[in-house]
Amino acid sequence: MSLRFEISKLSGTARRGTLHTPHGPVETPVFMPVGTQATVKGVPQDVLEGLGVQILLGNTYHLYLRPGVDLVRKLGGLHLFMSWPRAILTDSGGFQVFSLSDLRKVSEEGVTFRSHLDGSSHFLSPEKSMEVQIGLGADIIMAFDECTEYPAEPKRIRDSMEMTLRWAERCKKYFEEHKSEVPWQSHVHVGPDALVRAGEHNSGGRVGAPAPTCPNSTQALFGIIQGGMDRALRKESAERTLEIGFDGYAIGGLSVGEPRALTREIVESTLEYLPEDKPRYLMGVGTPEEIAEYAKLGVDMMDCVLPTRAARHGLLFTSEGKISIKQARYASDQSPVDANCTCRVCQRYSRAYLRHLYAANELLAQVLNSVHNLSYYLDTMRRLRHSI
Repeated sequence: MSLRFEISKLSGTARRGTLHTPHGPVETPVFMPVGTQATVKGVPQDVLEGLGVQILLGNTYHLYLRPGVDLVRKLGGLHLFMSWPRAILTDSGGFQVFSLSDLRKVSEEGVTFRSHLDGSSHFLSPEKSMEVQIGLGADIIMAFDECTEYPAEPKRIRDSMEMTLRWAERCKKYFEEHKSEVPWQSHVHVGPDALVRAGEHNSGGRVGAPAPTCPNSTQALFGIIQGGMDRALRKESAERTLEIGFDGYAIGGLSVGEPRALTREIVESTLEYLPEDKPRYLMGVGTPEEIAEYAKLGVDMMDCVLPTRAARHGLLFTSEGKISIKQARYASDQSPVDANCTCRVCQRYSRAYLRHLYAANELLAQVLNSVHNLSYYLDTMRRLRHSI
């Protein structure tokens, strides 16, 4: 058993459902905060729990380079390593390798790339990506794909899509042969809410992440639809990826520089070919307005670095639009960031204080801004689920 998906409500093309994962249920449509290096920048795990985060996204490329999959596996997997009790999804590393540009070389076997940390050479193949993600132990892992740049020639898009399909078959084969090796298969219960690795003690009295809610469960593997901005290739990619067979399906290769209207067009057309009984994941989008729009089209899962990245630059999302807290006009503004927001930041701090923190380059500015933005994104999804 891996992942079970139930749809409870329909409203036009929008769906409300529940993903049953080994580390608890996830209500959809859901926004997944990005925890690139086993951390959502500046926000502790207990705060994320308080915000109602149900699932985090981790990054295979970064975790493979640092601290390394062997260490994470030895310490019981990503859940225990980062003390996160709820679900985790890891991406395959394909997009990060794609973004390295001049530091990579793509072949049929995989991608040779140089680390952005120290310039050392590494090789990531479909099989290696599966090995790393199984070792990290996320609840949901992604097939290794090649992301096509924009713009690109038709032949380039076709060749890239074909290779992604061949890589998807290799990922599925490796996953089926090794999925029992996930780290938390060796965990044993030490109480209702804790786990340790079999034969080991919890040092210092620290309680780890909860054990899987389904002890005999395994990871789920999602396939990724590619095809650039070509609707016909997207249809073909979807149909052939479905033939391989995955636990869920992601729409990848978007938000790579194309116009927003084109992104929406490709998403809407691709959704037509995805099965209704499997979760649909749109990778790497977007603004609060965009994620709400995509959820209304029938997308179940989304992620984006925008809420925390914007926060670090003083850009805050509110019910009345975006505000730049760094602006001088907020220097004596005693009102909260958003009078309609019930997050811990808006309930306690003024715009004047947040502006002061940012101007003083205090780390707390990034923390509080991130908490507010994440809360705004999560509230957006809660309101949308309620409306469905």
